[in-house]
Amino acid sequence: MDIKTIDALLNKINESATHEGNARTKQVVNRIIRDLFITIDDLDVTPNEFWSALNYLGEAGQSGELGLLAAGLGFEHFLDVRLDEAETKAGLAGGTPRTIEGPLYVAGAPESTGHARLDNGNEPGETLVMRGRVLGEDGQPVRGALVEVWHANHLGNYSHFDKSQAEFNLRRSIRTDENGTYSFRSVVPIGYSVPPEGKTQQLLDLLGRHGHRPAHIHFFVSAPGHRKLTTQINIEGDPYLWDDFAFATREGLVPAVKKEEGATGKPYGIDGQFALIDFDFSLVKERNNVPTSEVERVRA
Repeated sequence: MDIKTIDALLNKINESATHEGNARTKQVVNRIIRDLFITIDDLDVTPNEFWSALNYLGEAGQSGELGLLAAGLGFEHFLDVRLDEAETKAGLAGGTPRTIEGPLYVAGAPESTGHARLDNGNEPGETLVMRGRVLGEDGQPVRGALVEVWHANHLGNYSHFDKSQAEFNLRRSIRTDENGTYSFRSVVPIGYSVPPEGKTQQLLDLLGRHGHRPAHIHFFVSAPGHRKLTTQINIEGDPYLWDDFAFATREGLVPAVKKEEGATGKPYGIDGQFALIDFDFSLVKERNNVPTSEVERVRA
């Protein structure tokens, strides 16, 4: 089938409209349909293959794995790279690198000022303290910035989605103090994989890919007048550190993990050895000439 025939079919479809509709929606959907028609024709996609793909997407939606697919197929990372490019063209420089949010944020985590404890004291694993400052473009501390933090437990599961965990386990919101500092106590997270029997792994198997993520901790960092930062830090030494199925590891987001003990742990109620991460977040000022960094999407 030639392009003229495909375009004639698309025109017939568009001419079936009974009212104006939304111009942006029509622009995007028509482009997607045209590209898919061409793909089906170029690759000789059979009806069985088409319906298999459509059924797969329906099942992935029912199982709640479309967010995992968006990460695993590189869409989230691609959107980050495009936003990076837009900021560079607008003259924005510096700031902590962004990276993907993933599908497992939950709003409403308990908020405190300066410091928080994420775990309940019974979580297996090495005790962790992470601390630092939130800084502005001028290098000065940002007081009252909101640092939202969440990570998986020792089994690679997240509270809310894993009903065996307490509400908001390993999730907190921390307001920076007058010096722009934050800190939290938790346990060092481990890497995990997508559900082995799930729809995401099913597709990854067909693509010859794994579904592993390195150990990481998620963050939203926001403050009035600044662009919201969506990011995560990775734990050095993880075997999948630079082989993340979601392509989220970036330079500048792999801080050193130090071993500390004694007096250093006293302010956090820790006796004995623990892991310590020092990490400052740097925000850039909001601009009118770049796309927003606040992403609207369905969240728990």
